[in-house]
Amino acid sequence: MFCVRCGAQMQENHQFCPSCGTAVRGAATLMPDAGRLAGHIRMLGILWAAISVFRLIAGLVVIALFGSGGVGLLPPEVPFFVHGLLQAVGTVLAIGGGVGLLIGAGLLQRQPWARVPALVLAFINLADMPFGTALGIYTLWVLLPAKSEEEYEKLTRSE
Repeated sequence: MFCVRCGAQMQENHQFCPSCGTAVRGAATLMPDAGRLAGHIRMLGILWAAISVFRLIAGLVVIALFGSGGVGLLPPEVPFFVHGLLQAVGTVLAIGGGVGLLIGAGLLQRQPWARVPALVLAFINLADMPFGTALGIYTLWVLLPAKSEEEYEKLTRSE
């Protein structure tokens, strides 16, 4: 028997998962694949949240430093449009971090809507070397196969 939340192996008589503490509702799944997917989805949620926090912080710092009050931070020979460009980069980082946090939370809570945006963001992150690429590949490996879609739908219904 395997935990439906983290995929840890459990004894038949356990009322709670020894690994994550999730209460057993009725009968836990007997399919090891569903437990494997559940563990990967949990890891994806944690990784999306972690990388998104760093992006959000970086974006907010760039916006704060190069906003209208940050004119003195760059040398005077820098063209006038550089401040706007840096603000745009900070805004993109902040928005990407916020969206990634939402997706990470959705995956951790097994929300049915979280799979498709995670796949879209995974494709976008493939260009963000090295951590975004690694997370994008891992997300695509876990969530893209048709079998994963079926198992994810089963997991979201079991919550």
